[in-house]
Amino acid sequence: MTQEYDAIIIGTGQAGPPLAGEFDGRGLKVAIIERHQVGGSCVNHGCIPTKALVASAQVAHQARRAGDFGIQVTGRVGADMKRVKARMREISGQSNESVTQWLEGMENVDLIRGHARLEGPGRVRVGSDLLTAPKIFLNVGARARVPEMPGLDEIDYLTSTGLLKLEELPEHLVVIGGGYIGLEFAQMYRRFGSRVTVVEMGPRLMKHEDEDVAEAVGEILAEEGIELRLNAECIGFSPRNSGIAVQVECGEGPPEVVGSHVLLAVGRIPNTDDLGLEKAGIELDKGGYVPVDDRLRSPVESIWAIGDCNGKGAFTHTSYNDYEIVANQLFGDGSRKVSDRITCYGLYIDPPLGRIGLNESQALQSGRKALMGKRPMSKVGRAKEFGQTQGFIKILVDPDSEEILGAAILGLSGDEAVHCLLDVMYAKTPYTVISQAVHIHPTVSELIPTVLQSLEPLEDEGD
Repeated sequence: MTQEYDAIIIGTGQAGPPLAGEFDGRGLKVAIIERHQVGGSCVNHGCIPTKALVASAQVAHQARRAGDFGIQVTGRVGADMKRVKARMREISGQSNESVTQWLEGMENVDLIRGHARLEGPGRVRVGSDLLTAPKIFLNVGARARVPEMPGLDEIDYLTSTGLLKLEELPEHLVVIGGGYIGLEFAQMYRRFGSRVTVVEMGPRLMKHEDEDVAEAVGEILAEEGIELRLNAECIGFSPRNSGIAVQVECGEGPPEVVGSHVLLAVGRIPNTDDLGLEKAGIELDKGGYVPVDDRLRSPVESIWAIGDCNGKGAFTHTSYNDYEIVANQLFGDGSRKVSDRITCYGLYIDPPLGRIGLNESQALQSGRKALMGKRPMSKVGRAKEFGQTQGFIKILVDPDSEEILGAAILGLSGDEAVHCLLDVMYAKTPYTVISQAVHIHPTVSELIPTVLQSLEPLEDEGD
């Protein structure tokens, strides 16, 4: 059976449903296709469930620290993982149900379950049905990367999705990868009560961040008893009666770590390998992403790629912004584009990291002059009151244009406070607008003007 539509959207992640809503509101007929769970990664096995776990882990950690605040908590603080996971599923399930009902309630939208494959420009097959439309939008997301590693096929390992389903508490969780996903799981499971070891091939955690940020994050994790094994040049696996042996071959420490569970957290890859894109004339880049222009159109004029599969961002907020850009191109004045977007993201360990714009290394590599202001969180009243003085505020400024180049706020409420600076960057106003502002006391944000009043030239320490 052949069905004709005005648009076909493949995938129901953050960008797909609101785009379907744009077409629906204009009386245009849309097919939106989902092969797995409505809502995509964020709703089902990404942001929402993982941050629900972060919240549970934070409560456990605060309960253990109650005595520091003069509060008595009797008995052992432990995690009932079945109840922890039930709470997670309830929160995630509510979001899934909400998106599903939203799509099913759209008058001109058909929510189709199944695996979509392109058979040419404007032609998509789902099972025995052929769907046609002049516009196709790929919103297929990404999944955990599972690289070839010695012995991996001999053990039972977990990805982030698998760990979310696990209802037992690992005795010893070995996390492979020192990036954002691995570190968030490392801290939450340590707080739940597991022994945790992080194994990273590189010389430090978070290779894309400045060294001081990575070092401070490492200190936060180490203070909670998380073991860090860096420079693990030859990682391999083998089963043991007592668990799983992970070969690390680091310069210091035992040559292997034996854990009860292994989590692979070594990046993500786009879900573009089984879509029939070659039949539509699309050649993927070396990372498996769909190449797109500044307005998210692929080399095939009738096909767009939005969300994680286009390589332009790997976050819920960038995916939603992709929807906004495409909707603006189709139904607005066409002014919005990807290059207008300022890099911003968070690391949701506790305390969190908020990152925007250029980091210190990128500013130096750009060849631009830069000023930097930095202040430890131990000098922030709000942080001292809450007993969370780890981390710092760091802000970079261009001395000629007076624009804010970027910032990192690692510490209490850092993921929220950083937006003060981000909004100034979008407004394209000089940093003096906020450096002379009066903020509420006591907050973390009140220290932002103070930091901007203490700028000094940024110098390359390698010079």
